[in-house]
Amino acid sequence: MTKEFLPHIFDSFSREKTATESRVTGTGLGMGIVKSYVDLMGGTITVESELGKGTVITTRIPHRIAESGVKQKNAEAVDTDVLAGKKVLLAEDNELNQEIAREILQDVGLEVHCADDGQACVDILTAEPAGTFDFILMDIQMPNMDGLQATETIRRMEDKEKARIPIIAMTANVFDTDKTRAFEAGMDGFTCKPIQVSELMTELTRVLSEKN
Repeated sequence: MTKEFLPHIFDSFSREKTATESRVTGTGLGMGIVKSYVDLMGGTITVESELGKGTVITTRIPHRIAESGVKQKNAEAVDTDVLAGKKVLLAEDNELNQEIAREILQDVGLEVHCADDGQACVDILTAEPAGTFDFILMDIQMPNMDGLQATETIRRMEDKEKARIPIIAMTANVFDTDKTRAFEAGMDGFTCKPIQVSELMTELTRVLSEKN
């Protein structure tokens, strides 16, 4: 990569060459997503590159070392096979968060469709036949119509099958009052942002198993 491009390597939608020039498709989000993950883990990532020679990417992530003889309690593995092939409507207004969530969900075999805010989520659900989506992953804070309003609107739909679709809240506000508001609005599950993969998968499998 050129020296001029290096300062922009972690910028969303940045590519040194267009798909026409490089003949390689892509959104320019990959390195931004990687940096987001590294930042969430309290680490650092650096890139050194010289055009025509190569690139070195270095990540440093802190880990705690267990004391000798202490058993580490491992979280039970979540069986995500039940999610494979399911269709999720992801309501998320932030493009980077949307792309991160999409990658995580697709990794376990989910088919992901995106809505940029609560109103778009309602519009998509209204336009598609009942049964098109298996559940909705709903951000709470969104423009035009937030996740709580969107959920309340969906629960009042005349099509009862659509009105009963499982809805899981996805929010950075994780106080008990926030959870109470989400469940009062008609949501079935609750998970935090930034996304904790094991927690998200546990909640998805719980909600879907209870609804089936």
